[in-house]
Amino acid sequence: MLLTPRHRPRSPISRHRRAALLACAVSVCLVAAAAPPEPLGVGDRLYPDLGNPGYDVASYDISLSYPGANDKPLEAVTTIDAWTTADLDRVNLDFAHGTVRSVEVDGVPASFAGAGEDLVVTPRTALTEGSWTRITVRHTSDPVPPKGRDGGWVRTVDGLAMANQADAAHFVFPGNDHPSDKAMFTFRITAPNGYTAVANGLPAGADRVGRTTTWTYRTQHPMATELAQVSIGRSAVVHRAGPHGLPLRDVVPAADRKVLEPWLARTPDQIAWMESKVGRYPFETYGVLMAQAATGFELETQTLSLFEKNLFTEPAYPKWYIESVMVHELSHQWFGDSVTPRTWSDVWLNEGHATWYEELYAEETAHRPMEDRMKAAYGAADRWREAGGPPARPKPPAPGQKIGIFRPGVYDGAALALYALRQEIGRPAFERLERLWVQEHRDVTATTADFVRLASAVAGRDLRGFLDAWLYGAKTPPMPGHPDWRTTPRAGAAEPRATR
Repeated sequence: MLLTPRHRPRSPISRHRRAALLACAVSVCLVAAAAPPEPLGVGDRLYPDLGNPGYDVASYDISLSYPGANDKPLEAVTTIDAWTTADLDRVNLDFAHGTVRSVEVDGVPASFAGAGEDLVVTPRTALTEGSWTRITVRHTSDPVPPKGRDGGWVRTVDGLAMANQADAAHFVFPGNDHPSDKAMFTFRITAPNGYTAVANGLPAGADRVGRTTTWTYRTQHPMATELAQVSIGRSAVVHRAGPHGLPLRDVVPAADRKVLEPWLARTPDQIAWMESKVGRYPFETYGVLMAQAATGFELETQTLSLFEKNLFTEPAYPKWYIESVMVHELSHQWFGDSVTPRTWSDVWLNEGHATWYEELYAEETAHRPMEDRMKAAYGAADRWREAGGPPARPKPPAPGQKIGIFRPGVYDGAALALYALRQEIGRPAFERLERLWVQEHRDVTATTADFVRLASAVAGRDLRGFLDAWLYGAKTPPMPGHPDWRTTPRAGAAEPRATR
């Protein structure tokens, strides 16, 4: 991207000097035009090349055509409506795994080139700051992951699903792939008859034409790219009502609907339990997507959380544990999806809170004392900080392991910091803080500093020193109310399941 200064004041100059300057300007323009495209980023400490400056996406309209085989590229069209926040001669989009057929900017063909994991678009006319622009990219979306990388499309036994966290949405569609730029989404998925397509948000029609059906879904709230979800498979969609008439829809393999129904039926009560803790569910619908795939994790994709089907059919997992994992992903709808971290260093706000409500649910419904798990986590906390960094300053992921930030320290280690906060300010103040947090930051992004400020306001005193030690310190501080708790150098606390 080149930022071009415009509307500079003119000064009187001679004809010959004007000609010389014109020749020089033409030369500079030719050099600038010939400058190779470069990848950009928004400066995220953990993912420096993720996201792009210069514009703010308002909405995505993503059309996908599934060929009936999950190892073949999908034909796709992604339309991005955005406001420019700077003068732009080039627009960088994150996109790294597909063939770009063409690009238009405001209906006019534009040139494009790849640079790293960016698609660099050069419109015919430069874009001015504060303008509304529409970028349309015709491309393929390849479900076979690039060598050495995971994420993006997940191939299931009967189709596809998505797992874009943390940095893989741009393996599926072009966009501004950073949680700081939330936007509205429309999905249009065309698949052969016999398949069912489901995506984030509410259905807006299913049009059958010949041998294919096009399914349309729209979100009613802004969403980060990493939370996008599209499921295509031979699926059953199970509908029921949740609290206060909330429409629920679950997506399961059609052949397994009956065996999975007892688990699906638990969701309304789980939502009611979460609402009793933090207030009204923040979105237009909810449901679980049980995919026949070996992902190794569950994922809080907005309004439609992704789970491995085997979590619910593997007899080794006790029922209380499975339910607590369901609540972990459900609680993310408030913490992470509605209130979204502004940077990936703030991911503890997602995972620490989700782990907190997972543990609290197990305590209140299955008599699994939270204090026991917290004491075990305290014993391991120094090791977690040394290996992965403190909760609010995780170490960067290793090369080729970009989901490596999802370490124990941002799960149980962050929940431990919340426990310390509750011990310090008392249960009533802590519970008030939790409700205010999701109310005040609904549908927007927030930072660790925002949380510390609100906690201080609720407590009526400055908590920066206390929370800085818990969130940023190299060593685990003493636990309020438990002076006997000790960190231990040996292994002891169980590693949390990769729930994300």
